[in-house]
Amino acid sequence: MPAKNFINFHVLISHSPSCLNRDDMNMQKTAVFGGVNRVRVSSQSLKRAMRTSDYHLSHLGVSSVRTRNLARLRASFTEALKDRFDADRVAQALEWISGKEGIVDGMTGDAVAPWCVEEVAYFCGLLGEEGQDIKKLEKQIEKEAKPFRSAIGTAKDIALSGRMATSGLMSSLPVDGAMAVAHAITTHAVEPQDVDWFTAVDDLTVDAGETGAGHLDTQQFSSGVFYRYASLNLKQLQVNLGLVADMKSEETADSRAKALDIARHVFHMLATVVPSAKQQSFAAHNLADFAIASFGDQPISLANAFEEPVKRDRNGGFLKPSVATLADYWSRIHVAYGLDENARAFSVQPGIELNGPAAASLSQLESWIAKDGQV
Repeated sequence: MPAKNFINFHVLISHSPSCLNRDDMNMQKTAVFGGVNRVRVSSQSLKRAMRTSDYHLSHLGVSSVRTRNLARLRASFTEALKDRFDADRVAQALEWISGKEGIVDGMTGDAVAPWCVEEVAYFCGLLGEEGQDIKKLEKQIEKEAKPFRSAIGTAKDIALSGRMATSGLMSSLPVDGAMAVAHAITTHAVEPQDVDWFTAVDDLTVDAGETGAGHLDTQQFSSGVFYRYASLNLKQLQVNLGLVADMKSEETADSRAKALDIARHVFHMLATVVPSAKQQSFAAHNLADFAIASFGDQPISLANAFEEPVKRDRNGGFLKPSVATLADYWSRIHVAYGLDENARAFSVQPGIELNGPAAASLSQLESWIAKDGQV
Protein backbone atom coordinates (compact mmCIF):
# COMPACT_ATOMS: atom_id res chain seq x y z
CA MET A 1 0.00 0.00 0.00
CA PRO A 2 1.43 3.42 -0.96
CA ALA A 3 2.53 5.59 1.92
CA LYS A 4 0.04 8.29 2.89
CA ASN A 5 1.22 11.83 2.25
CA PHE A 6 -0.92 13.76 4.74
CA ILE A 7 -1.24 13.60 8.50
CA ASN A 8 -4.36 15.15 10.00
CA PHE A 9 -4.25 16.25 13.63
CA HIS A 10 -7.46 16.76 15.63
CA VAL A 11 -7.11 17.97 19.20
CA LEU A 12 -9.63 18.78 21.95
CA ILE A 13 -8.35 20.94 24.78
CA SER A 14 -10.50 22.39 27.56
CA HIS A 15 -9.34 25.79 28.74
CA SER A 16 -10.24 27.10 32.16
CA PRO A 17 -11.30 30.79 32.36
CA SER A 18 -8.87 32.75 30.19
CA CYS A 19 -8.42 35.29 27.41
CA LEU A 20 -5.89 33.63 25.12
CA ASN A 21 -6.30 35.77 22.01
CA ARG A 22 -7.54 39.36 21.68
CA ASP A 23 -8.40 41.71 18.83
CA ASP A 24 -7.43 45.36 18.34
CA MET A 25 -10.24 46.41 20.72
CA ASN A 26 -8.88 44.19 23.51
CA MET A 27 -11.87 41.88 23.08
CA GLN A 28 -11.68 38.10 22.86
CA LYS A 29 -11.52 36.83 19.30
CA THR A 30 -14.71 35.07 18.28
CA ALA A 31 -16.35 33.41 15.28
CA VAL A 32 -19.91 32.55 14.34
CA PHE A 33 -20.22 28.87 13.39
CA GLY A 34 -23.44 26.92 13.22
CA GLY A 35 -25.31 30.16 13.89
CA VAL A 36 -23.87 30.65 17.36
CA ASN A 37 -20.95 32.57 18.81
CA ARG A 38 -17.74 30.65 19.54
CA VAL A 39 -14.56 31.83 21.21
CA ARG A 40 -11.60 31.65 18.80
CA VAL A 41 -7.82 31.42 18.99
CA SER A 42 -6.28 32.42 15.68
CA SER A 43 -3.96 30.14 13.76
CA GLN A 44 -1.31 32.88 13.86
CA SER A 45 -1.46 32.90 17.66
CA LEU A 46 -1.19 29.11 17.84
CA LYS A 47 1.73 28.94 15.39
CA ARG A 48 3.62 31.67 17.21
CA ALA A 49 3.11 29.93 20.54
CA MET A 50 4.47 26.73 19.01
CA ARG A 51 7.55 28.18 17.32
CA THR A 52 8.55 30.25 20.37
CA SER A 53 8.00 27.42 22.86
CA ASP A 54 10.76 25.80 24.86
CA TYR A 55 9.69 22.48 23.36
CA HIS A 56 10.34 23.76 19.82
CA LEU A 57 13.79 24.98 20.84
CA SER A 58 14.64 21.65 22.53
CA HIS A 59 13.34 19.30 19.83
CA LEU A 60 13.26 21.24 16.54
CA GLY A 61 15.98 23.81 17.15
CA VAL A 62 16.11 27.59 16.93
CA SER A 63 13.23 29.11 14.99
CA SER A 64 13.53 31.90 12.43
CA VAL A 65 13.76 35.61 13.17
CA ARG A 66 10.64 37.41 11.94
CA THR A 67 11.10 41.10 11.22
CA ARG A 68 10.86 43.83 8.62
CA ASN A 69 13.68 45.83 10.22
CA LEU A 70 16.60 44.91 7.99
CA ALA A 71 19.06 47.15 9.84
CA ARG A 72 18.49 45.32 13.14
CA LEU A 73 18.53 42.01 11.31
CA ARG A 74 21.91 42.86 9.83
CA ALA A 75 23.31 43.63 13.28
CA SER A 76 21.87 40.43 14.77
CA PHE A 77 23.09 38.14 11.98
CA THR A 78 26.49 39.84 11.79
CA GLU A 79 26.98 38.94 15.43
CA ALA A 80 25.73 35.38 14.89
CA LEU A 81 28.05 34.82 11.91
CA LYS A 82 31.09 36.82 13.07
CA ASP A 83 33.26 33.69 13.32
CA ARG A 84 32.51 32.77 9.68
CA PHE A 85 31.96 35.97 7.68
CA ASP A 86 32.72 39.66 7.97
CA ALA A 87 29.99 42.30 8.35
CA ASP A 88 30.16 43.48 4.74
CA ARG A 89 29.60 39.95 3.42
CA VAL A 90 26.55 39.50 5.68
CA ALA A 91 25.14 42.85 4.55
CA GLN A 92 25.69 41.95 0.89
CA ALA A 93 23.92 38.62 1.36
CA LEU A 94 20.93 40.26 3.06
CA GLU A 95 20.69 42.88 0.31
CA TRP A 96 20.79 40.16 -2.33
CA ILE A 97 18.09 38.06 -0.69
CA SER A 98 15.78 40.97 0.20
CA GLY A 99 16.29 43.11 -2.91
CA LYS A 100 17.08 46.11 -0.70
CA GLU A 101 20.34 47.94 -1.37
CA GLY A 102 22.33 49.82 1.25
CA ILE A 103 20.94 48.40 4.47
CA VAL A 104 21.48 51.15 7.02
CA ASP A 105 19.90 52.18 10.30
CA GLY A 106 16.14 52.35 10.02
CA MET A 107 15.71 50.51 6.71
CA THR A 108 12.72 48.19 6.63
CA GLY A 109 11.48 45.56 4.23
CA ASP A 110 8.08 45.40 2.56
CA ALA A 111 6.57 43.19 5.25
CA VAL A 112 7.46 41.05 8.24
CA ALA A 113 9.28 37.98 6.93
CA PRO A 114 11.01 35.00 8.56
CA TRP A 115 14.80 34.91 8.24
CA CYS A 116 17.17 32.05 8.97
CA VAL A 117 20.80 32.44 10.08
CA GLU A 118 22.00 29.43 8.08
CA GLU A 119 20.21 30.68 4.97
CA VAL A 120 22.19 33.94 5.15
CA ALA A 121 25.36 31.94 5.82
CA TYR A 122 24.65 29.87 2.71
CA PHE A 123 24.40 33.01 0.57
CA CYS A 124 27.52 34.46 2.19
CA GLY A 125 29.37 31.35 1.09
CA LEU A 126 28.03 31.62 -2.46
CA LEU A 127 29.18 35.21 -2.78
CA GLY A 128 32.78 34.10 -2.30
CA GLU A 129 35.29 36.61 -3.52
CA GLU A 130 34.31 40.16 -4.38
CA GLY A 131 32.95 40.59 -7.89
CA GLN A 132 30.74 37.48 -8.12
CA ASP A 133 28.13 37.61 -10.91
CA ILE A 134 24.87 37.78 -8.93
CA LYS A 135 22.64 36.96 -11.92
CA LYS A 136 24.70 33.87 -12.65
CA LEU A 137 24.43 32.78 -9.04
CA GLU A 138 20.65 33.28 -9.07
CA LYS A 139 20.30 31.03 -12.12
CA GLN A 140 22.51 28.47 -10.42
CA ILE A 141 20.29 28.48 -7.33
CA GLU A 142 17.06 28.26 -9.32
CA LYS A 143 18.45 25.29 -11.24
CA GLU A 144 19.61 23.48 -8.12
CA ALA A 145 17.59 24.66 -5.13
CA LYS A 146 18.21 21.66 -2.87
CA PRO A 147 21.22 23.19 -1.01
CA PHE A 148 19.16 26.34 -0.45
CA ARG A 149 16.32 24.22 0.93
CA SER A 150 18.74 22.44 3.23
CA ALA A 151 20.03 25.77 4.57
CA ILE A 152 16.60 27.22 5.20
CA GLY A 153 15.41 23.87 6.55
CA THR A 154 17.55 24.46 9.64
CA ALA A 155 14.69 26.73 10.76
CA LYS A 156 11.95 24.11 11.00
CA ASP A 157 9.24 26.75 11.48
CA ILE A 158 9.89 28.09 7.94
CA ALA A 159 9.79 24.56 6.53
CA LEU A 160 6.46 24.03 8.29
CA SER A 161 4.74 27.39 7.78
CA GLY A 162 6.42 28.57 4.58
CA ARG A 163 7.53 31.99 3.42
CA MET A 164 6.30 34.34 0.72
CA ALA A 165 7.97 37.57 -0.45
CA THR A 166 7.48 40.19 -3.15
CA SER A 167 11.05 41.36 -3.74
CA GLY A 168 14.60 40.11 -3.99
CA LEU A 169 15.73 36.54 -4.34
CA MET A 170 13.15 35.53 -1.71
CA SER A 171 10.37 36.21 -4.23
CA SER A 172 11.82 33.79 -6.81
CA LEU A 173 12.43 31.06 -4.25
CA PRO A 174 9.25 30.93 -2.13
CA VAL A 175 8.78 28.24 0.49
CA ASP A 176 5.33 26.67 0.32
CA GLY A 177 4.14 25.82 3.80
CA ALA A 178 3.92 22.13 4.62
CA MET A 179 1.58 22.66 7.58
CA ALA A 180 -1.89 24.19 7.53
CA VAL A 181 -3.35 25.27 10.87
CA ALA A 182 -7.00 26.20 11.45
CA HIS A 183 -8.29 28.80 13.86
CA ALA A 184 -9.25 26.94 17.03
CA ILE A 185 -12.89 27.37 18.03
CA THR A 186 -15.01 26.17 20.92
CA THR A 187 -17.10 23.09 20.26
CA HIS A 188 -20.07 24.81 21.89
CA ALA A 189 -21.66 28.22 22.08
CA VAL A 190 -20.09 30.76 24.44
CA GLU A 191 -22.68 33.47 25.01
CA PRO A 192 -22.51 35.77 26.81
CA GLN A 193 -18.82 36.03 27.61
CA ASP A 194 -17.75 37.04 31.11
CA VAL A 195 -16.21 40.40 31.97
CA ASP A 196 -13.75 40.83 34.80
CA TRP A 197 -13.94 44.27 36.43
CA PHE A 198 -10.64 44.57 38.19
CA THR A 199 -8.75 47.11 40.27
CA ALA A 200 -5.13 47.71 41.15
CA VAL A 201 -4.47 49.05 44.62
CA ASP A 202 -1.89 51.80 45.06
CA ASP A 203 -0.06 50.68 48.21
CA LEU A 204 1.34 54.12 48.97
CA THR A 205 -2.11 55.70 48.70
CA VAL A 206 -3.49 53.16 51.17
CA ASP A 207 -0.59 53.77 53.54
CA ALA A 208 -1.44 57.48 53.47
CA GLY A 209 -4.97 56.68 54.67
CA GLU A 210 -6.71 57.42 51.36
CA THR A 211 -9.33 55.16 49.77
CA GLY A 212 -9.96 54.11 46.19
CA ALA A 213 -8.03 52.16 43.59
CA GLY A 214 -5.05 53.33 41.60
CA HIS A 215 -6.38 51.71 38.44
CA LEU A 216 -9.75 50.40 37.20
CA ASP A 217 -10.33 48.35 34.04
CA THR A 218 -12.27 45.48 32.50
CA GLN A 219 -11.20 42.32 30.66
CA GLN A 220 -13.28 39.81 28.75
CA PHE A 221 -12.71 36.15 29.51
CA SER A 222 -14.40 32.78 29.11
CA SER A 223 -13.83 29.05 29.32
CA GLY A 224 -14.52 26.30 26.81
CA VAL A 225 -13.49 23.17 24.95
CA PHE A 226 -11.50 24.10 21.85
CA TYR A 227 -11.11 22.06 18.67
CA ARG A 228 -7.65 22.46 17.13
CA TYR A 229 -7.00 21.15 13.63
CA ALA A 230 -3.85 21.02 11.52
CA SER A 231 -2.72 19.04 8.48
CA LEU A 232 0.84 18.24 7.46
CA ASN A 233 1.98 17.56 3.89
CA LEU A 234 4.87 15.16 4.40
CA LYS A 235 6.24 15.43 0.86
CA GLN A 236 6.23 19.23 0.95
CA LEU A 237 8.03 19.11 4.28
CA GLN A 238 10.74 16.92 2.78
CA VAL A 239 11.16 19.37 -0.12
CA ASN A 240 11.35 22.33 2.26
CA LEU A 241 14.00 20.58 4.32
CA GLY A 242 16.10 19.89 1.24
CA LEU A 243 15.70 16.13 1.67
CA VAL A 244 14.23 15.66 -1.82
CA ALA A 245 14.63 17.94 -4.84
CA ASP A 246 10.98 18.73 -5.60
CA MET A 247 7.39 17.47 -5.29
CA LYS A 248 7.87 15.12 -8.27
CA SER A 249 10.88 13.41 -6.71
CA GLU A 250 10.51 10.09 -4.92
CA GLU A 251 10.86 10.20 -1.17
CA THR A 252 13.29 7.84 0.47
CA ALA A 253 12.91 5.85 3.67
CA ASP A 254 15.37 8.22 5.33
CA SER A 255 13.71 11.44 4.11
CA ARG A 256 10.28 10.21 5.20
CA ALA A 257 11.59 9.14 8.60
CA LYS A 258 13.02 12.62 9.18
CA ALA A 259 9.72 14.23 8.22
CA LEU A 260 7.81 11.87 10.54
CA ASP A 261 10.14 12.74 13.41
CA ILE A 262 9.17 16.39 12.96
CA ALA A 263 5.50 15.38 12.69
CA ARG A 264 5.59 13.73 16.11
CA HIS A 265 6.87 16.96 17.63
CA VAL A 266 4.24 19.03 15.80
CA PHE A 267 1.58 16.79 17.32
CA HIS A 268 3.09 17.16 20.79
CA MET A 269 2.99 20.96 20.51
CA LEU A 270 -0.60 20.97 19.24
CA ALA A 271 -1.58 18.98 22.31
CA THR A 272 0.42 20.91 24.90
CA VAL A 273 1.42 24.43 23.84
CA VAL A 274 -0.87 27.30 24.88
CA PRO A 275 -0.66 30.99 23.86
CA SER A 276 0.83 33.19 26.55
CA ALA A 277 -1.73 36.03 26.46
CA LYS A 278 -3.02 37.06 29.91
CA GLN A 279 -1.61 33.90 31.46
CA GLN A 280 -0.23 35.82 34.43
CA SER A 281 -3.84 36.70 35.24
CA PHE A 282 -5.58 33.44 34.32
CA ALA A 283 -2.96 30.63 34.24
CA ALA A 284 -4.97 28.51 31.78
CA HIS A 285 -2.08 26.10 31.26
CA ASN A 286 -4.29 23.21 30.15
CA LEU A 287 -3.31 20.08 28.21
CA ALA A 288 -5.30 18.17 25.60
CA ASP A 289 -7.73 15.52 26.83
CA PHE A 290 -8.33 13.88 23.46
CA ALA A 291 -6.61 13.80 20.07
CA ILE A 292 -6.74 11.92 16.76
CA ALA A 293 -3.85 11.56 14.34
CA SER A 294 -4.55 10.02 10.95
CA PHE A 295 -2.50 9.24 7.85
CA GLY A 296 -4.54 9.95 4.72
CA ASP A 297 -4.52 11.03 1.09
CA GLN A 298 -5.86 14.54 1.69
CA PRO A 299 -6.37 17.17 4.40
CA ILE A 300 -9.69 16.61 6.19
CA SER A 301 -11.00 18.87 8.95
CA LEU A 302 -13.57 17.49 11.38
CA ALA A 303 -14.85 20.92 12.41
CA ASN A 304 -18.32 20.08 11.09
CA ALA A 305 -18.66 17.64 13.97
CA PHE A 306 -19.39 20.77 15.98
CA GLU A 307 -21.47 22.73 13.44
CA GLU A 308 -24.36 21.85 15.74
CA PRO A 309 -22.97 23.17 19.03
CA VAL A 310 -22.33 20.54 21.67
CA LYS A 311 -24.72 20.55 24.60
CA ARG A 312 -23.58 20.13 28.18
CA ASP A 313 -23.39 16.62 29.59
CA ARG A 314 -26.28 15.83 31.91
CA ASN A 315 -23.80 15.87 34.78
CA GLY A 316 -22.30 19.14 33.54
CA GLY A 317 -19.34 19.91 31.31
CA PHE A 318 -18.66 20.04 27.57
CA LEU A 319 -15.57 17.84 27.42
CA LYS A 320 -17.09 14.36 27.47
CA PRO A 321 -19.78 15.11 24.86
CA SER A 322 -17.17 16.86 22.68
CA VAL A 323 -14.94 13.76 22.75
CA ALA A 324 -17.86 11.48 21.91
CA THR A 325 -19.03 13.80 19.12
CA LEU A 326 -15.58 14.01 17.49
CA ALA A 327 -14.95 10.25 17.61
CA ASP A 328 -18.43 9.52 16.24
CA TYR A 329 -18.10 12.06 13.43
CA TRP A 330 -14.72 10.68 12.35
CA SER A 331 -16.25 7.20 12.11
CA ARG A 332 -19.29 8.40 10.14
CA ILE A 333 -17.23 10.47 7.68
CA HIS A 334 -14.85 7.54 7.26
CA VAL A 335 -17.72 5.25 6.25
CA ALA A 336 -19.64 7.83 4.18
CA TYR A 337 -16.68 8.70 1.97
CA GLY A 338 -14.86 5.38 2.11
CA LEU A 339 -11.79 7.14 3.45
CA ASP A 340 -8.68 5.02 3.49
CA GLU A 341 -7.17 6.56 6.60
CA ASN A 342 -4.99 4.95 9.21
CA ALA A 343 -5.99 6.63 12.45
CA ARG A 344 -5.32 6.34 16.14
CA ALA A 345 -6.57 8.31 19.11
CA PHE A 346 -5.13 9.43 22.41
CA SER A 347 -7.46 9.92 25.35
CA VAL A 348 -7.12 10.85 29.00
CA GLN A 349 -10.66 9.49 29.44
CA PRO A 350 -10.69 5.65 29.46
CA GLY A 351 -12.91 3.49 27.29
CA ILE A 352 -12.61 5.44 24.02
CA GLU A 353 -12.50 3.29 20.86
CA LEU A 354 -11.35 4.54 17.45
CA ASN A 355 -9.74 1.93 15.20
CA GLY A 356 -9.09 0.08 18.43
CA PRO A 357 -8.43 1.30 21.97
CA ALA A 358 -7.08 4.83 22.30
CA ALA A 359 -3.48 5.31 23.37
CA ALA A 360 -3.27 5.87 27.11
CA SER A 361 -0.31 8.27 26.86
CA LEU A 362 0.67 11.06 24.51
CA SER A 363 4.09 9.49 23.97
CA GLN A 364 2.47 6.30 22.65
CA LEU A 365 0.68 8.23 19.91
CA GLU A 366 3.82 10.25 19.16
CA SER A 367 5.74 7.00 18.71
CA TRP A 368 2.97 5.68 16.44
CA ILE A 369 3.32 8.77 14.24
CA ALA A 370 7.11 8.45 14.09
CA LYS A 371 6.73 4.78 13.07
CA ASP A 372 4.50 5.77 10.11
CA GLY A 373 1.29 4.56 11.73
CA GLN A 374 2.66 1.25 12.94
CA VAL A 375 2.18 0.10 16.53
